[in-house]
Amino acid sequence: MDPERRSDWFGAPNEPQPPEELSWQSPLSDESQTTPPEAPEGTWYGSDWRWKPQDTSPSASLNGDGATPFPADESPSSDDTIHWRALLREVAETLIMTVLIFVLVRGLLVQNFRIEGFSMEPTLHEGQYLIVNKLIYYLHPPQRGDIIVFAFPKGPERDFIKRVIGLPGDTVEIRPGEVLVNGESIQEPYHPESVMYSYPPTTLGPNEYFVLGDNRNNSSDSHTWGLLERKYIIGKAWLSYWPPKAWGLVPNYAVQAREPDAP
Repeated sequence: MDPERRSDWFGAPNEPQPPEELSWQSPLSDESQTTPPEAPEGTWYGSDWRWKPQDTSPSASLNGDGATPFPADESPSSDDTIHWRALLREVAETLIMTVLIFVLVRGLLVQNFRIEGFSMEPTLHEGQYLIVNKLIYYLHPPQRGDIIVFAFPKGPERDFIKRVIGLPGDTVEIRPGEVLVNGESIQEPYHPESVMYSYPPTTLGPNEYFVLGDNRNNSSDSHTWGLLERKYIIGKAWLSYWPPKAWGLVPNYAVQAREPDAP
């Protein structure tokens, strides 16, 4: 049969029809259908009268019109079910890993902190949210000028935020209008409120720190409840993330001071 004339069987206009026609009786219809003379046993289907070989396997079924057998290889495959199960398992594993990483990071490396009160004005404000770096002080000790978060020594269930002024071995003294470390007034580039009280010269022991709020006259800090031991320090205030207008690094400044005299 000439393959170039095969389209004639599908009713192409103005083309000659096949030279020979056969009448084939559908097992499901009383109407006679015209079949290609050389086509194997099968079934006509569809509005364009295309030919489909008959499927006599047990898995063959009839379509909605009751006329078209579907081969077994066109039935839904179990591969799709396996694919979806694998996808769901992958999603579940990803979510579990994400939660584990979050718990690990938050527990060991960082934590969030919400400022309550006005002791760090004008640098930090009530309601501001910060990220606290808990890892950094495993690498090196706190420095003068660091803003730190720590458990309140008089009530460890509460967390405070203050600025480090004195380090172990320093002697700290406060006079109206100035803070002295090792006998010299320190320069504070973050411009805290001018202090209006006095604090006698006090030498810090090993692992002790002297902390003050930037709002010097309205802060509960070392000048009221004493020195801060290293074990209470949680970490260094690192990043402000809320409100959006306050987004950015927390202003930690290096504060220069005279080194303590050798014992």
